[in-house]
Amino acid sequence: MRAILVLLAIVALAAATLMYFGFITFGQVRPGSVQVQTPRFEADVGRVGVGTENRTVTVPRLEVERPGNTQGQ
Repeated sequence: MRAILVLLAIVALAAATLMYFGFITFGQVRPGSVQVQTPRFEADVGRVGVGTENRTVTVPRLEVERPGNTQGQ
């Protein structure tokens, strides 16, 4: 039960953060009235485009030389 409450708190905090930074906005499209008609809302959320690209990258070359046959003095 505690895990579910913690998970819900994390989701609520993430949603509040996204709304604060403008990634999620809510706008009322149709106002409510006394009649049966209920208000209508639309959500505009940010989009992220992910893609791949082939590139040639220069990688530094590392050379290791073994020490010569030296004897301690």
